Amino acid sequence: QVQLVESGGGLVQPGGSLRLSCAASGFTFSSYAMSWYRQAPGKERELVVGITPNGRSINYVDSVKDRFTISRDNAKNAVYLQMNSLKPEDTAVYYCNAYFTPRNQYWGQGTQVTVSE
Repeated sequence: QVQLVESGGGLVQPGGSLRLSCAASGFTFSSYAMSWYRQAPGKERELVVGITPNGRSINYVDSVKDRFTISRDNAKNAVYLQMNSLKPEDTAVYYCNAYFTPRNQYWGQGTQVTVSE
């Protein structure tokens, strides 16, 4: 069955770094665009960054550009989010999303990222 499993979240101080991982199984990973979304308490879910199936096109929300880096390894069915220079406003649950069509779209369970002193 389809699974997206995020890991790597945690508590980090402002200015610190975290690397999130998303391990995928149960579908043809290399056919899917992959994205990271986040949702802070009381706020709407926000698209942070997306990457095309071949990894050659990437788009970041302006607030994380130059701080976050998405990458994917189709041989490992995995996508990553390197987060540097973290700010308190980055605090959220981060979700991995796989998208092929509107009817073929999957979500992970989320991993908590907390940026605080």
